[in-house]
Amino acid sequence: MTARGLAGKAVVVTGAAQGIGAGYARRLVEEGCHVVLADRNADAVRATAAGLTGPGKATCAVVDVADPDSCAALARLVEDEHGQLDGLINNAAVFSTIEMKPFWEITPAEWDAVLAVNLKGPWLVVSALLAPLRRSGSASVVNVGSDAVLMGRQGYLHYVASKGGVQGMTYSMAHELGQFGIRVNTLSPGPVYTEVPRGTVSPAQRQAMIDAQALHRTADPDDMVGLAAFLLCDDSAYLTGQTISVNGGLVHR
Repeated sequence: MTARGLAGKAVVVTGAAQGIGAGYARRLVEEGCHVVLADRNADAVRATAAGLTGPGKATCAVVDVADPDSCAALARLVEDEHGQLDGLINNAAVFSTIEMKPFWEITPAEWDAVLAVNLKGPWLVVSALLAPLRRSGSASVVNVGSDAVLMGRQGYLHYVASKGGVQGMTYSMAHELGQFGIRVNTLSPGPVYTEVPRGTVSPAQRQAMIDAQALHRTADPDDMVGLAAFLLCDDSAYLTGQTISVNGGLVHR
């Protein structure tokens, strides 16, 4: 099944070098989109872009979403290559490298590093890309949240706080950008397991979450990409300001 109206759209995916971000980019190229893969890992994002196949196109940009100048350079690339931007997936985030600890042991530097990418990053990226998004007339922004917010997950309060902020930012962005025909929604995954090594979940914690789900299996990127494609396509043209959980029934809104 293809997502209606995606072919030919220009879409940026941040954090696209690996994991779920690479999965989003792969699906969109298969749908015929012109995808800009943005990531601060230059070698990895170039390799991922080069390996994508389908009727669409893949280019890449080395971008640090926490750096305003880097986001401005991404905007110039989009302007030069496409002129307008039809979709954006704000996926870049700090998570897999977080050392789990009680919140009172998190240092200010650790807090700032997570919030800079996970919360300030989407704001900077949307702000930098606003002109080409407006030019589309029907653009869609997908902010990637996390259902760790609903779970009250212990051990990484800075991550949970950042993703709670992403949800709130989505609601405000949707109202501020609706006048330009731009939709904004949050895709909020539960636990998803990729090729990226994770120090944030022990094997026992992983099994406990699987047991608590309505669907007793792990999720992988393929379980997320269909919803992302739907949120970017014409079938969701009246959907904005929403947070949609994809967690196998682990927690409920």
